[in-house]
This record gives sequence, structure tokens and C-alpha cells, in this order.
Amino acid sequence: MSVRKWSPFAVFNTIVLLFVVVVTLYPFLHMIAVSLSANTAVMKGSVSLIPKGFQVDMYRIVLNDPRIASGYRNTLIYVTLGTTISLLVTALGAYALSRRTFLFRRGFMLIIIFTILFSGGMIPTFLVVNELGLVNTMWAMILPGAVSTWNLIIMRTFFEQLPVEMIEAGKIDGLHDLSLFVRIVLPVSKPILATIGLFYAVGIWNNFYSALLYLRDSELYPLQLILRNMVVVPDNIVSQGMGSELVIEESLKYATILVSTLPILLVYPFLQKYFVKGALIGSVKG
Repeated sequence: MSVRKWSPFAVFNTIVLLFVVVVTLYPFLHMIAVSLSANTAVMKGSVSLIPKGFQVDMYRIVLNDPRIASGYRNTLIYVTLGTTISLLVTALGAYALSRRTFLFRRGFMLIIIFTILFSGGMIPTFLVVNELGLVNTMWAMILPGAVSTWNLIIMRTFFEQLPVEMIEAGKIDGLHDLSLFVRIVLPVSKPILATIGLFYAVGIWNNFYSALLYLRDSELYPLQLILRNMVVVPDNIVSQGMGSELVIEESLKYATILVSTLPILLVYPFLQKYFVKGALIGSVKG
């Protein structure tokens, strides 16, 4: 039986990765422990990674808050619709730019890359969104950021690496560009679509800044803006004395953060195999 020898680099790499895992997991485990602990234990500062005086009152308060249900509904709509539109537009644009026969291909790419370095800024962007009549509508959360330049470049690079023979075979069979894209390109692009889709979904799920700028009606608020309002400017703290109020506020914040974060964390494991493959394939060359 052979004994595996560890190189110094492998040992160092393992230690660094274990450190990253600990640093990443500790805040979540601490928040879970605090949110599930009794108020007196949290007030004493004795809660670290294991709940003390187990209770779920904070989660009951959060889940019974009508703003959370409204925020979840709105966020799911924004994520589903926004991710679909973003993937569709990004994939169509990336495929067109990946074809070397596309007229003014280099010029369009230079214009697109220019947007990475320079942007219009918050006020001009707001004025454009306002003039388009998108302010205080659900489309303000979807259309202004529908295409990410970086994601477009990654997907274009992926499409460029598809075998030319596959595209030529489709043309010989009489397929036009749109048919080639739908019937040949998309079926073999599941890794990159899942990867970019995850990028878009996470971005929309965590987006509260656009809602802060463009939304006025609280019925349209996404979950993250509601979370921001509850954590930064809490107005639903249960008052039971000065010391207890502080404890309930801290536990309530952690419970709210976990409730809003858990769904996107549960989705990631199902897309991980596509995520790794798609990110690597899409970044082989620029």
C-alpha cells in the first residue's frame, strides 16, 4: 500500500483553504447560534457556536412579519424574470460577437469593453431610468442591469471555443443563425448558462441599491431592502427593558439575515458542477 507524499505547496494550500473555510463558516454558525439562543444567554455574551437555551421565537417573529412574505414574493419574481431576460440577452449578444463573420465585431467589442472602465454614473443612470418610465415599477429592478459586460465576455469566449465544424454542419443542413443558436449552440452550453445564470441570480437576489434608488412603493420592495431596513433601522423590536431590547434586536437581525440568505445558499450545490466547469471553460482565453 503506497503512502501519499504531500509536497510543501500542497500542505500550504490545504492550510490556507482550511483557514478560508473557517473564516467563511464562523459568521454563519455564530448567527445561527445567537438567533436560536435564549435572550439571557445572548445578553451575557456566552453564545459562540452552540445555541444556549434553545428557542425559535426570533424566527417566528420574522416569518410572521408580512413584509418578509412580500419581500420574498417580489424577490422571487425579480430573480426569475430578471435572470431569464439577462441570460437571453447575454447569450444572444455573446453568440453574435463570437462569430468572426459578424460585421463591425471588433468595434462593438471595444465599445462594450469601454463600459467596464467608464460608466454614466448614478445621476445620469437615474435620469435615463426615470425618462423611460421605469421608476417605481418592477422593471427598474430588471432592465437597467440586464446585461453584465463581464458575463457577456465570458460567454462570448465560451462560444468562440465551440467547434467550427459543428456550426458548419448545421449550415449544411439548412439552419439559419437563429436555428443554429437554438438547436445546436444552446444544448451544448448548459455549463456556461448555469454559471452565468447563477451570477445573475445572486446579483439580483442581493440587489437592494436599485430598489433604494428607483422604488417608492413598499409593496414592490425586494427582500434585501426590507432586510436592510430591519437591520439598519429596526422598527419592530420587542421592547422588554433596555438590556433585553438590545438582545432581541441582535437576535432578530441574525434571524432575518439567515432567513433571507438561506434560499440562495440551497440553490448553489445543485449548480456547482456546472459552475466550476463553465467558469473555467469561459475564461480560457479573452
